[in-house]
Amino acid sequence: MSLDATIWAWNAEVKSGSERLILLSLADRAGETHKCYPSIMRMVKDTKMNRKTIIKVLDELEQKSLIKFTGEIVGNGVKVYQLLGVNGREEIKSSAKKGTSGKKGTSTNLGTGSNIGTSTENGTGSSPKNGTETSTVFGTQNLPMNLPLESKNKKDWFCFKKLREEIYLADDSIDFESIMNSKWAEREKRAFEIYNAEKTMSDDLMIYHFTDWLINAYRTKYSNNQNSTSEKPSSTGSKSQQLSEKQIHSFAQKLSQHPEFASKFSEPGESYDKLAARIAVKLEDPAQAKKWESYLKQVGFSGSLAGSAA
Repeated sequence: MSLDATIWAWNAEVKSGSERLILLSLADRAGETHKCYPSIMRMVKDTKMNRKTIIKVLDELEQKSLIKFTGEIVGNGVKVYQLLGVNGREEIKSSAKKGTSGKKGTSTNLGTGSNIGTSTENGTGSSPKNGTETSTVFGTQNLPMNLPLESKNKKDWFCFKKLREEIYLADDSIDFESIMNSKWAEREKRAFEIYNAEKTMSDDLMIYHFTDWLINAYRTKYSNNQNSTSEKPSSTGSKSQQLSEKQIHSFAQKLSQHPEFASKFSEPGESYDKLAARIAVKLEDPAQAKKWESYLKQVGFSGSLAGSAA
């Protein structure tokens, strides 16, 4: 979500509530460059309007030069729109300063020194050092300007291109398009966002963990051929084996993303990385690894582990 775009959407000149609602839906998914690409289905869910009305309103907004189709298409035929006329807070602040010079003997610095009526600082009558700054950026003077992007744009972490690359790197046998076009993909994305609502992660880390979440869901719940993408056992037949160091690290990461496993064994407020580190230590013990064998098989392990599950 772009705060600047949301402010713009509230102030834009529109003729109906439908236009306002569509602008807010677009602004809610705009990035730093004020581009957005919510699908028609997503806008139907946001606004509760029907598909035909939404398409009509989008055309009206383009005619008013409030939005513009960039010519780009992403995902399953979703158009990318550019929001037109959105000013950043820094731009608003700069323009406000130019038009509010205090160089006419009318300084607002009353009671803060002997320079009453003689200030030579344009538009800076109230010193922020004394805690009396009165910003000219209407409605935004109390907003922290140094918040990280992740906290401002919590819903804007998802990147179709990056997810495609991560899934390919994790398992190139998985058909990315079939997953993203499935009905369950959006359901899993919502569940992932709810599960991580209280956690602070960068956008790239969200994509990384969502990749494992999605692959795990595909293998354990939705794939008709779950075993086709599983790792091959390092030994043949039914001979018992132990996890290698590489397998321990890999499965520790995957188990930390497993919803059921994480809900049972994670500690309050624990990050994925810390949980994965604890799991790795436990998996080094063959007896403990044997206890978790059923979970290991859900995240790709095949074969039988040596050890006794007490």
